Amino acid sequence: MTIDVPNWAGQVAADLPYPLIFATVSGAHLYGFASADSDLDLRAAHLLPAAEVVGLRTGPETLQSDGWRDGVELDVVSHDLLKFARLLTGRNGYVLEQLLSPLVVATSAVHTELKALAPALITRHHAHHYLGFAATQERLFDRTGELKPALYTLRVLLTGLHLMRTGELETDLGLLGTGLAYVPELIGRKREAEHGPFPSAVRADLARDIPRLRAELEAARDASALPEQADRDAVEALHQLVVRTRLS
Repeated sequence: MTIDVPNWAGQVAADLPYPLIFATVSGAHLYGFASADSDLDLRAAHLLPAAEVVGLRTGPETLQSDGWRDGVELDVVSHDLLKFARLLTGRNGYVLEQLLSPLVVATSAVHTELKALAPALITRHHAHHYLGFAATQERLFDRTGELKPALYTLRVLLTGLHLMRTGELETDLGLLGTGLAYVPELIGRKREAEHGPFPSAVRADLARDIPRLRAELEAARDASALPEQADRDAVEALHQLVVRTRLS
């Protein structure tokens, strides 16, 4: 994927008040349909010092900030390594996508170790995340008629399908949607306008395909070769990584 990420994105991440484990770009940039006026979603993991974890005064498990830079709207979210690890061992597709995003603006040796552990933490129950997120976006599309939630609905269903069938994470709708003839047109429209209307000529196709993709994702979950639970050795290795990183 060729994405124009501002060269100052790494500095925005570096300005967070704690040492960074990693920072990546998520959102429409990661999904392959960023527009000129899309906001920049930076997702990160930071490391609280031990004194702010074990003492009476604890540091922030999650940092959130927003604002503007060079005409680009920013949305920055960072989790402390321990919270991030807890989320990673659940069926949380958000943190999995953040960790494995190819749009990296800051990295570290711990980031590399986390990415190496990620495949063994994926289970068939990650499908629940994608089914739930798709339902939320579909309701938003029904209410607003905008293109953006329609694209998000397609993207999450197709990402979940690919994950259940292959065990591999793919988030680029341009790659995932090759079987849907109208997807390139929708992506082109989204790149032109962040909140444009959905083309009425495609509405019937979408109404047909979303229920079909949902049913396919449910079937793929039930038939998936992915395990019911994260690998115990990988979870133990993640635990040891958190402890070792905190104490060092």
